[in-house]
Amino acid sequence: MAVYTQVSAEQLAELLIRFDLGELVSAKGIAEGVENSNYIVDTTRSRLILTLYEKRVDVADLPFFLSLLDHLADRGLPVPRAFADRKGEQIQQVTGRPACLIEFLPGFSVSHPTPPQTRSTGEALGQMHAALADFTLERPNSLGLPGWRALAERCGADLDAITPGLRAEIMAELDWLDQNWPADLPRAAIHADLFPDNVLMLDDAVAGVIDFYFACTDIRAWDLAVTHSAWCFANDGTAYDPALGRALIDGYDSAFPLMAEERAAFAVLARGACVRFLLTRAWDWLNTPADALVTRKDPLAFHRRLDLYRTASAQSLGL
Repeated sequence: MAVYTQVSAEQLAELLIRFDLGELVSAKGIAEGVENSNYIVDTTRSRLILTLYEKRVDVADLPFFLSLLDHLADRGLPVPRAFADRKGEQIQQVTGRPACLIEFLPGFSVSHPTPPQTRSTGEALGQMHAALADFTLERPNSLGLPGWRALAERCGADLDAITPGLRAEIMAELDWLDQNWPADLPRAAIHADLFPDNVLMLDDAVAGVIDFYFACTDIRAWDLAVTHSAWCFANDGTAYDPALGRALIDGYDSAFPLMAEERAAFAVLARGACVRFLLTRAWDWLNTPADALVTRKDPLAFHRRLDLYRTASAQSLGL
């Protein structure tokens, strides 16, 4: 469940007074997500999302996230803006937390993507990268290659409690990535977390791209590799679907063609994507209390993906 901070009807009504968005009709907590507290808010004029930023989001990063969303929305992409109040301020304070009122986008997240849905997602990601070519703000990727080793060391020997030998395998993989990570690929602002639950579909078309709170400046093609690892496998990582891989790459390529150098490095980038999500899931797995209202995600689902990327051919990956 993703409601860590409770907000009363009186507090919501007081917040809405600062805006021209109507009066409160109803509000309900949203169970999906693990980073922030989210509510669906209905007013006399519209439906909104209230997001309260919890400990994992640094308030100093919010101007980057909000500027990125405004930049994409100004270029016609289906992303949710944060509303500004009558004073022009987007970031508010609710129950002592930084918060925003955000546009509600229609659509649904898929749990078992089809090739047409995956192709649409690749195209949307390519359109986003094209639109961000002139976005000048930067934010370091705190969960990029340098951060993976630090997180592995924080998990330490406890990694072997997830599966025997996992710590040694991860450290060896990090050594390999240090030696093989591409140094000269184009960098840009990226989403960095484009899982199916962060894409809203209407039939086979992308109606919205949401949850930009891992957005950062990093290797642009790594964003596509993250998306490939998230969309093209069974949820538990046991099966890869080449049709989804081809659909994703074809969709992206139609909107923003991949460079030859990006294609050549793609399997390496995908291995890095697997290590990133294996480690963050492992940390949560080891440190989330058993009675917490957050469903822990299986780290080994990305361990299984990693095995595939170590041996996969470019053709099977859709390249």
